[in-house]
Amino acid sequence: MPYLAEASRYDSMPYRRVGRSGLKLPAISLGLWQNFGGVDVFETGRAVLRRAFDRGVTHFDLANNYGPPYGSAEENFGRWMAEDFRPYRDELIISSKAGYDMWPGPYGDFGSRKYLVASCDQSLKRMGLDYVDIFYHHRPDPETPLEETMGALDHIVRSGRALYVGISSYSPELTHRAHAILAAQGTPFIIHQPSYSMLNRWVEDGLLDTLAGLGLGCIAFSPLAQGLLTRKYLGGVPADSRAARERSLKPAMLSAENIERIRQLAAIAEARGQSLAQMAIAWVLRRPEISSALVGARSVEQLDDSLDALKRLDFTADELAAIDRHAIEGGVDLWRAQSRVQPSE
Repeated sequence: MPYLAEASRYDSMPYRRVGRSGLKLPAISLGLWQNFGGVDVFETGRAVLRRAFDRGVTHFDLANNYGPPYGSAEENFGRWMAEDFRPYRDELIISSKAGYDMWPGPYGDFGSRKYLVASCDQSLKRMGLDYVDIFYHHRPDPETPLEETMGALDHIVRSGRALYVGISSYSPELTHRAHAILAAQGTPFIIHQPSYSMLNRWVEDGLLDTLAGLGLGCIAFSPLAQGLLTRKYLGGVPADSRAARERSLKPAMLSAENIERIRQLAAIAEARGQSLAQMAIAWVLRRPEISSALVGARSVEQLDDSLDALKRLDFTADELAAIDRHAIEGGVDLWRAQSRVQPSE
């Protein structure tokens, strides 16, 4: 049967302004980093996307190398767009990125103009789109001058390939420099995508203040610390879990200290009448600088659990104090080294 979106899809999802731009994002967005690639079940991913849009999730976030294999998440998304979402294109915010390894040779990684423009073209072709709403530079490049990378983002907008641009995993200082270059060019730079969770709070050390001061939005990825901030690992490592597959969540992150922190946080969530995942998402959204929390989902049920975080976003001062006693750095930030990179002059 042809897909027909729920008429009530906008009734319960709050939408937040992206910095000082005119764009709004759903409080919770769906990322296709894991579970939507060529090794995954196509119809399961399709059902998750349908359910997300039916519940008001208008933002789908991708990157050139999401999969596995590389490019396959965008290819699958292109099929879902063609089969289900084409009539709703103007209701959707679709983003992609480039900056990590994508193809062999010296032109398939980091932040040169050659790589970014070619990668954007490839992403558009895979997804069957004329443009993306947001195109990000995925991480700083230690060898390419920042002016070249930002100039490529400006070109991508002026050529009609994207409406807005953003950056990911940039430090506060480098964000200031990128903003100055793009502002001088008149480029619609509106958003930063950093990792942020109760076990990874680096953005609170200057980045969120920087974004607020510059008028930039913030979409936080991995608010569940790749699934650590659920009850999934309290009894060991499930055979079908991300940790068992060792794609990005390494078993070493499941330290005894982290498990105990998660156990304590789960008790606080239970007292609030939430799952741990729901509280973790709500906790990220407590900050006014956060435009959206970017979640993944392996199933419709997992997606629904995350979206139900919206039923309880408030925190008492006592709850926040209790969370702070256990929400400390857990060694789960895979992207910390990227935020320290300084481009060449």
